[in-house]
Amino acid sequence: MEKIMAVYDVDVRYARRFADVVNQKERTPFSVIPFSTFERLKEYGQTHEIEILLISLSVPQNRIREIRAGTVVTLAEGEIVAAAGDYPSVYKYQSADGLIREVMSCYCSQPEQEAWKVLGRKARVYGVYSPIGRCLKTSLALTMGQQLAREGKTLYVSFEEFSGLSGILGESAREDLSSVLYYFRQGGLNVVRLTSLVHGWKELDYIPPVRCPEDLGQLEGEEAGKLMEALASEMGYEYLVADLGRPGRCLSGLLEACSRIYMPVKEDAVSAAKLEEFDRYLEASGRKELRERITRIRLPYHSSFGRRSDYMDQLLWGELGDYVRQLLKGGSRT
Repeated sequence: MEKIMAVYDVDVRYARRFADVVNQKERTPFSVIPFSTFERLKEYGQTHEIEILLISLSVPQNRIREIRAGTVVTLAEGEIVAAAGDYPSVYKYQSADGLIREVMSCYCSQPEQEAWKVLGRKARVYGVYSPIGRCLKTSLALTMGQQLAREGKTLYVSFEEFSGLSGILGESAREDLSSVLYYFRQGGLNVVRLTSLVHGWKELDYIPPVRCPEDLGQLEGEEAGKLMEALASEMGYEYLVADLGRPGRCLSGLLEACSRIYMPVKEDAVSAAKLEEFDRYLEASGRKELRERITRIRLPYHSSFGRRSDYMDQLLWGELGDYVRQLLKGGSRT
């Protein structure tokens, strides 16, 4: 059954623009419907079930209570937002992504919410991992994530201890992968909760990486595999790209959760020795079958991309982007 988010604001254009943006993003598990008058909203609510009502703070609370809605969130015009009477408030003049995250957080905080799950679609999981350092692993993962996002709904997750992603994208987050781990362990990770945590870079969705590397150190192999399985199976994505970093105890679980693993390699003696040790690890741990999923690649050499603010675009449209497009088509392999 389709879930409805109704939006009413005294500025009719605001409600319409917001609905247009959110409905196009395909990130929110709701159909967003704007209303131009309070009377039309009330009439609609008498014959339709409204899961979330997003309504102007200027509307009196006694009028808001006339609308039958599961969760009510008010739109405030001041940046410092306090709870408005019986209802939580969000700042209306922010990005649509930021507003949706706050609304979903308010929705998830309501008691006895349904455990949402998107059925009928499982993401193909692409892992990027290498036992070799300084091999462009993260650049490859970011480029692959951007390219796949142009083809279908894609989620990017970094298991790096220090990913640098917030610095590259210029966006900080109040919640991150540590929050995902917490909700997953509590059994409360579902598509609505994830929507309150996920950020976006153009077409690409991503979960902000951990700020405390100790949080990753607590992640065990089996648990890591189940987390990846949940993100791939329940959240409605077509692709999941994971920068596996140097995951320590959870390496085996992350690798086994991947449909395909791309491994950048280099030709120097130390790199070759590390690859040999990795092969011996697979042999000794009884995971030889993982070799069939690993594609070892030699990435094209490149030097500085220039400004950090343009780094993502330079990755996608530069030489590495051309290489990734061929790689995903089945070419450019060792």
